[in-house]
Amino acid sequence: MDRILTYDSTLRDGEQSEGITLSLEDKLRIVERLDAFGIDFIEGGFPASNPKDIAFFQQVREMPLSHARIAAFGSTCKKGVAAEEDQGLADLVASGASIATIVGKTWDAQVTRALLTTLEENLRMVADSVAFLKAQGLEVVFDAEHFFDGYKANPDYALACVRAASEAGADSIDLCETNGGALPHEVEAIVRAVAEALPGQQLGIHCHNDSGCAVANTLAAVRAGATQVQGTVNGFGERVGNTDLLTTIADLELKMGYVTVGPDNLRQLTSVSQFVAETCNMAVPTHHPYTGASAFAHKGGLHASALARFPEAYEHTRPEYVGNATRMLVSELAGKASLVAKAASLGIDLGNYPDQTQAILDDIKAREAQGYSYEVADGSLAVLLQWHLGTYRPHFTLESFRVIVDDHEDTGARAKDAMSEATIKIHVGDERFVATGEGTGPVGALDNALRLAITQFFPEVAGMELVDYKVRILDENVGTGAITRVVITTRDAEGTWGTIGVSENIIEASWNALVDSVEYGLIRMGK
Repeated sequence: MDRILTYDSTLRDGEQSEGITLSLEDKLRIVERLDAFGIDFIEGGFPASNPKDIAFFQQVREMPLSHARIAAFGSTCKKGVAAEEDQGLADLVASGASIATIVGKTWDAQVTRALLTTLEENLRMVADSVAFLKAQGLEVVFDAEHFFDGYKANPDYALACVRAASEAGADSIDLCETNGGALPHEVEAIVRAVAEALPGQQLGIHCHNDSGCAVANTLAAVRAGATQVQGTVNGFGERVGNTDLLTTIADLELKMGYVTVGPDNLRQLTSVSQFVAETCNMAVPTHHPYTGASAFAHKGGLHASALARFPEAYEHTRPEYVGNATRMLVSELAGKASLVAKAASLGIDLGNYPDQTQAILDDIKAREAQGYSYEVADGSLAVLLQWHLGTYRPHFTLESFRVIVDDHEDTGARAKDAMSEATIKIHVGDERFVATGEGTGPVGALDNALRLAITQFFPEVAGMELVDYKVRILDENVGTGAITRVVITTRDAEGTWGTIGVSENIIEASWNALVDSVEYGLIRMGK
């Protein structure tokens, strides 16, 4: 099978995504993870643009990478400046990276209106920059900026630019669809024209997703002869993002028969997606292809019942190929097959309780009509199942709780820096406990009070961490009497789970979700 080279630009283009700022340690950790995944080239950024990137190139050269090679990014020499006298090119050489990726203009209008120079001078800048870097012993990738717009406007000049880079010795010419507006049929035709004009020259592709076609455009370029694909993990990038390199890798391997990271490493796809997202302090979109939580999730009862018999009808590939898993969602659309499968994933065999299964399903549907949603609340669902089956044994019971919000600062009518205090009265076995906890919000205060009360009996609670809290008003037109849904996400050393509470009272809904969170956490540990 043919090999396609993978070039990751998460550390540069990905960091241009709104909301993403990577520390030096973040960048080095991502390099380590992508290297283990089998990425061929990792672009580290501008080697002299800021102290962080200077330190990055100093430290990354000491890392014992097993596969990936590091590229330093820059641009062609400035107009009117000889390549050997250009500081930017000197910085690329001094970075210690074995690969220099330089971006150059290929759109005639950009040359004359943005660069403010002549078409001939731009050709000189391209050729001299590539030749200089090659003479320094570097491998050179020429990023042909705005190539597709340039080709549409003036194909002869766009080709002249990439020909200048090729004749100067560029190892790869990566055609950049910079503004994200091209469509796959255009990309395929233009890449094919370049391949015919530059026989034997390695071509790559770099796309943006402004029209939603970045991955499709990348695959179209491969069909036309490109053998190197650029992208970012999860498609992070400026504006609406870059080509999602992970989706592209999966498509190339599973759909088109190419080799990129190989089938064994492909099983890391989902974990790589999650690792980089977490490092960037972002979330993997639920509906992300291949790696999202919903990529192989099934909600309709008919689909779920047929899945076991004919999975190919509802899953375009095996989820385990990309390190993901099939999930059964329990909802008002679900049938018995969905419920049985979901219960099994929670360690509950409903096959032993055929009479109760329909009753459980009816109860779930009734609860969803009230506002519950068990798709994101495995913990609450498990507690509900055990309650129906008569196997639920509460670890504690509530007598009462009270929450006070106190604002000590004199700010007139408006509160500022208010603190919450919660007092709970609970029973563990035959013993009664009263505990008070404080927090910046009522849920945090309740959580702290509950932990104070029960940790002496269940020290495992100390390892549970409340990591997310979401509130949704379900019937906004009712005003203050609206039904509120609270979803809490909790994490321990073994995993993450969600729980839910629904009530007209947001504190009551929060308490119920919190109780399920602790109860399910203890159930998972066999308590």
